[in-house]
Amino acid sequence: MNAPKDQIAFDMLKTLETQSDEFVSVRRDIHQHPEMGFREHRTSELVAKSLEKWGYAVTRGIGGTGVVGQLKRGTGKKTVGIRADMDALPIQEATGLPYASCHAGVMHACGHDGHTTMLLAAAKHISESVDFDGTLNLIFQPAEEGLGGAKKMMEDGLFKQFPCDAVFGMHNMPGYPQGHLVFRDGPFMASSDQVTITVEGTGGHGAVPQKAADPIVAGSAIVMGLQSIVARNVDPQEMAVITVGSFQAGQANNVIPQIATLRLSVRSLNNQVRDLLEKRIVALAQAQAESYGVKAKVEYVRSYPVLNNHPKETDFARDVAEELVGKDRVIRQARALTGSEDFAYFLEQVPGSYLLVGNGDGEGDGHGACMVHNPGYDFHDANIPVGAAYWSLLVKRYLK
Repeated sequence: MNAPKDQIAFDMLKTLETQSDEFVSVRRDIHQHPEMGFREHRTSELVAKSLEKWGYAVTRGIGGTGVVGQLKRGTGKKTVGIRADMDALPIQEATGLPYASCHAGVMHACGHDGHTTMLLAAAKHISESVDFDGTLNLIFQPAEEGLGGAKKMMEDGLFKQFPCDAVFGMHNMPGYPQGHLVFRDGPFMASSDQVTITVEGTGGHGAVPQKAADPIVAGSAIVMGLQSIVARNVDPQEMAVITVGSFQAGQANNVIPQIATLRLSVRSLNNQVRDLLEKRIVALAQAQAESYGVKAKVEYVRSYPVLNNHPKETDFARDVAEELVGKDRVIRQARALTGSEDFAYFLEQVPGSYLLVGNGDGEGDGHGACMVHNPGYDFHDANIPVGAAYWSLLVKRYLK
């Protein structure tokens, strides 16, 4: 007689909890040796050697430092992919932890050390204890942090060499209780575009401004005008963000410079809004510049697309979560996030879903008060067995 579903999930989670010490050590080792995007040589080799030891067919070098571990069982034709990211950030760690980064100016400030470890723990458990019928592709991705490692893996033939009927990914999120699993079908994370506006005027002496054409004044008008796009051009029920993160011009108090440079981050959850933002930013910058007697050149670079979770795969992923941790620890339809994620590229080519695991809400153990990309951030090690059990159960259910 087969064990009931809830008993299978309960046993899986308890087994992985008893094995967590091994992988806490792995996570802290990765944390202590962070590597920037496309330079994850130590991490990817650790991953590859571990997968080989557990019986996976391992392919190195996809997308530079990417690794794929494949495990086939039975005669089933279904395939599933699970992705974890490996790269760190250019941040000086300030946690004071005994396993803090040993590389100055580089830190796992987004929890990719934890994501990699959760999938490694799942890989070992699946190889030893999970029956399935089909093909499992474990995707360890480089360079998620703004460099588009997912896209690079796809350009290197990821889904041609390792076809997937569905693909899943997970990210930790401070602010949600530790171990809670968070879902949303449809747009879940925003697109991310980078814009550089170069305003060129005529330099001159600060004492005789009438003989110059001031790019700082024009640039300031552009900054203020940009705020009207979200306020007056975008539907109030749609999300849009235009952030001027850098405004650089001049060096002396009595010199009007020739050039001012603005750098923007632009985000949306809707492709039509994304198109509108580009159109209006370009038009507004050029018109404002002209009104001040200067010129504006706009370089508009589209980066990560909107991350759209597929409904069918998200429903499946929710059901797995409720089986594992119970309905009271699952958020079925969370608010969308304005951050961005290059897993979106995968979802443009393959059906799938991207979920969150709570990293703590600041209650009790102190985790969660610190957001990702902060020098004081640390991944919550109690999530290692939760994430590993979730991936193990998802594989068992998807490749049943």
